[in-house]
Amino acid sequence: MIVELRNPERTVEMDGPMAVMALLARLGIPRESVLVIREGTLVPGDAMLGREDRIEIRSVISGGAR
Repeated sequence: MIVELRNPERTVEMDGPMAVMALLARLGIPRESVLVIREGTLVPGDAMLGREDRIEIRSVISGGAR
């Protein structure tokens, strides 16, 4: 699978299939700090990712008015 990471931007190739949580563990990324997106849709942590998937991992950003 192709994994596109943001901040810093980079692309890595990973063997699949594997669960989202396993992918994040291999990349050393805490689940609560990112959004995992496949084909424009958020993917839950227990979902399986396929060998041919293209995944985007974006950092969670929060903020708001005071």
